[in-house]
Amino acid sequence: MHDFYSDTQTRPTRAMREAALDAPLGDERHDADPPTLELCARVAGMLGMEAALFLPSGTMCNEIAIAVHTRPGDEVICTRESHIIFAESGGPAALSGVMMHPIDGERGMLTPEQVQAAIRPRSAHAPRSRLLVAEQTANLAGGAIWPLGQLTAVAQAARDAGLATHLDGARLLNAQVATGIPAAAYARGFDSAWIAFTKGLGCPVGAVLAGSRDFVAEAWLLKRRWGGAMRQTGVLTAMCLYALDHHVARLAEDHALARTIGARLAGLPAIARVLPVETNIVIVDLAEHAPDAREAARQLRQGDVTVTVVGPRRLRMVTHLDVGPADADALVAAIGALG
Repeated sequence: MHDFYSDTQTRPTRAMREAALDAPLGDERHDADPPTLELCARVAGMLGMEAALFLPSGTMCNEIAIAVHTRPGDEVICTRESHIIFAESGGPAALSGVMMHPIDGERGMLTPEQVQAAIRPRSAHAPRSRLLVAEQTANLAGGAIWPLGQLTAVAQAARDAGLATHLDGARLLNAQVATGIPAAAYARGFDSAWIAFTKGLGCPVGAVLAGSRDFVAEAWLLKRRWGGAMRQTGVLTAMCLYALDHHVARLAEDHALARTIGARLAGLPAIARVLPVETNIVIVDLAEHAPDAREAARQLRQGDVTVTVVGPRRLRMVTHLDVGPADADALVAAIGALG
């Protein structure tokens, strides 16, 4: 199978698994699990935050952050294509009782002016604008990277109006590797941020959410309340530590492969448009004479190629450490044969 469905499809390498075998273990809730303590400290430092906690998933990072920063009836400002809207099962409404204020941003990004216009005046008749969420990189915009100045200005506009700010950093390290700008610089101006280990870094489980000490204390309460408290997490966090040491720089290989795929797909009759490729995500619009996205994905699966349907005529392909040039050849050939 040539699996371009997502970078979540990676499997831990043998070396990563071996790193877990010798990890000293303890109860993370008692601050007694050494790999987990080390991982949280490292990620907090990487993001310029005071503290951090290990969670099973990035979705849980987002949902806990929303719950800490808001109260029921509040409103969250984000782009219409944000992960918290399209891929978290209505979590903000179900778990935190908040409304979403989606904005159509250019390539998954907002401007300070858009944020300012979206903030509601205080009124007994309207929800309270309470939280801004930004996503670096912008997934459904093709892994687009927010320019540092724009991201900082958007966060500042929200903070100037008294809003909290949260950075969905699922692929934040892809942005860091692509630009050379440290993750902490992107996270500056945000009250909370997180990075994923189950995507390009290749781990089987986990993400780390960071913020102030008070924020993390509140996040721990929700982690436990929502059933996410674990014990000897060192079997997982040891693999995350291995990933930080060995799998960050190699994200550049994923970016290079994605650029190659994008360039090759642009010349195929079945493709009407390829979104600009900046990191490890390739998004294409299918030509009018080609099958629609669902039928195209079905035909590709018959050729052992998997992709994601992200619109009626739009497909997404994601590169990662478990696909290489041979897989790219199979993908391009299969899309070239669509009919």
